[in-house]
Amino acid sequence: MATFFKRYRRQSASVELEKQRELFEQQQLKVGGSEPTSMSTQPLAEQCKNIDSYELMRTLGTGSFGRVLLGRDKQTRAWVAVKVLKKERIVKTKQVEHVLQEKNILATVSCPFIVNMAAWFKDTRSLYIVLDFVNGGEMFTHLHHFGRFPTHVAKFYAAEVALGLEYLHNLDIIYRDLKPENLLLDAKGHVRITDFGFAKRVYDRTWTLCGTPEYLAPEIILSKGYSHAVDWWALGILLFEMMTGHAPFTDPNPMGIYEKIVQGTIDFPKHFHADETDLIRKLCTADLTRRLGNMKDGAGGIKTHPFFKSINFDALYAGKVDPPYVPKVVSDGDASNFDQYQEEQIQGLAPIPDPYDELFKEF
Repeated sequence: MATFFKRYRRQSASVELEKQRELFEQQQLKVGGSEPTSMSTQPLAEQCKNIDSYELMRTLGTGSFGRVLLGRDKQTRAWVAVKVLKKERIVKTKQVEHVLQEKNILATVSCPFIVNMAAWFKDTRSLYIVLDFVNGGEMFTHLHHFGRFPTHVAKFYAAEVALGLEYLHNLDIIYRDLKPENLLLDAKGHVRITDFGFAKRVYDRTWTLCGTPEYLAPEIILSKGYSHAVDWWALGILLFEMMTGHAPFTDPNPMGIYEKIVQGTIDFPKHFHADETDLIRKLCTADLTRRLGNMKDGAGGIKTHPFFKSINFDALYAGKVDPPYVPKVVSDGDASNFDQYQEEQIQGLAPIPDPYDELFKEF
């Protein structure tokens, strides 16, 4: 029987988590590492769009420094999701580098398991990232509705997420914010990874503490420096949450979550089979030399695990495997799978002086 409980969307964070980690380290751990300088990126194409190129319909979601709106391109009539990021809030939350990285990374990727970018532009108030509109809603919403997913459903989603992560890792990109809130289902039921605010191109290691507490790998918490293996840890956490309705490491206090993650003990429910338990244990091991996805065969070690023996990954990548669940969608512009939010005016605002223009000159 599915377990139903009240769920709240978990906010991703960077600055606040850094403060929590410092406190955690003061209590138990040694501090180590610092964040290297920002990466260089490929040249970006000129954009000729602006916010008036779109008809904005309604808000699909909100975040700490902006919102995402359903829109329609006036010229092509394509439905899109327009991410509006207010410059002032970005600066106040110290997320300038992350926002620039998000746009730069999205400009270089194209994958069937990623919410791809169609355009980007800015004005004196905000930055805008125009994305595919994926109308099946958040996995978070569907997981909340069902309580937990049957094994075959969780397996399908985990397999598609693994392909998306493998694609990113082949480009030296760490995603760093995997969770049901950042996974969308398209009209056919396929998974699309969204929100690249913490994604980063890394060739060696990085040290920034960012993401969602329940999904952080121990090497992030312990300031050891980390790389792409943190995403495979997060895949194990995601699989557990999809199959139970909750993450394996929970606590009302983030400090308690960190302690449990570092301790590393996962209590598996009785309905878990051996292959499911084995895969999660091998993804969520603190020993990086033994973590699946981080060994010599890379993502191949995950795809060939017995848990995925029924999955044809080549067919899955080609879109030839039917999803086990199809969201209720009546049209391309149907936004009924998203919550309602209080609206605010985005278009028709007069230009204002821009004290942050220099900070965002590369956007």
